[in-house]
Amino acid sequence: MTTTDIAPLPRSPMTLTHPRLPRWAPLLVGVLALAVTGLPAMLLTWGLVAWLLLSAVLFLVALPLWSLGVENRRAAVDRLMTSLVWSTFVIALIPLVWLIWTVARYGVPMIDGNFLTFDMRSVPGVGGGIYHALIGTLLVTFAAALISVPVGLFAAIYLVEYGKGKQLARWITFLVDVMTGIPSIVAGLFALALFVLIFGPEIRLGFGGSVALSLLMIPIVVRSTEEMLRLVPDDLREASYALGVPKWRTITRVVLPTSLGGIITGITLAVARVIGETAPLLVIAGKTDSVNFNLFGERMTTLPVFIFYSFTQPGVAPPGGEAPGIARAWGAALVLIVIVMVLNLLARVVGKIFAPSQK
Repeated sequence: MTTTDIAPLPRSPMTLTHPRLPRWAPLLVGVLALAVTGLPAMLLTWGLVAWLLLSAVLFLVALPLWSLGVENRRAAVDRLMTSLVWSTFVIALIPLVWLIWTVARYGVPMIDGNFLTFDMRSVPGVGGGIYHALIGTLLVTFAAALISVPVGLFAAIYLVEYGKGKQLARWITFLVDVMTGIPSIVAGLFALALFVLIFGPEIRLGFGGSVALSLLMIPIVVRSTEEMLRLVPDDLREASYALGVPKWRTITRVVLPTSLGGIITGITLAVARVIGETAPLLVIAGKTDSVNFNLFGERMTTLPVFIFYSFTQPGVAPPGGEAPGIARAWGAALVLIVIVMVLNLLARVVGKIFAPSQK
């Protein structure tokens, strides 16, 4: 008898050692929890938040208990931890959604062509717009990026490629860590002191705000670029060296292109981080109601500063109405949030476009 004459054994279907809850079990428990807690919530005149919290607690207790009775202890613990993770995620999401909804609710009615293309020059009451603040935000942030990106990029290249084990690299790392934690108002005071020493005590200009913001951007750019450069495998560097390519060309032709997606993402996120800063710009950039395209002359208003002054100095409210500055502040806040969201989405897209191929 040969091995080919032996008939294969029939395959027995796999059987589960323990029954499982249906996939719709969490949904059913959630609906029942809302229904069961709804009656005491109405009788005790609780608010929506108290009702939802009580329902969440009942859900976190009922689902693991049902799983423990039908499945086993391990499955019950798994469902409990999964429910806790999702609950904390929803709790963390609530303030973000609430913030966006509130700003959109009060800010959308203000957004129109006039609001985006007019400034506040000679506008005592209703009317005007954020054009001067929008231009100031773009110019100040762009100049801050021009200062921060080269400094942060070259500092990170030195730390990863040249400074291993050197005392200077350790000092740079320590100073970057210190700069990461400095308050933004300190950066503004430093920029003010620097320009006051050079130009006098009355100096207020947009470029000073760019210098202050660059102090906040540089450590973010250094850290993000450093991490991206460290992710590049050493095998790529060694292969380039083995071909006789000098180190500087290896960095520019191999290391930087490989990590370009992560570097651009970090830079974009750093810009989104500082574009909403208010304190340093209040100190050094000042405030104006007119459009100023010159970073090196006169005061320059940005969107965060415009929002601050609109809330603190809203103007005279009409009888039975709201001060006009409050509505303008909500509109400017919505525009600022949209800009930050666009920058974050841009960072994600750029990171995917420039990510190295996995093929």
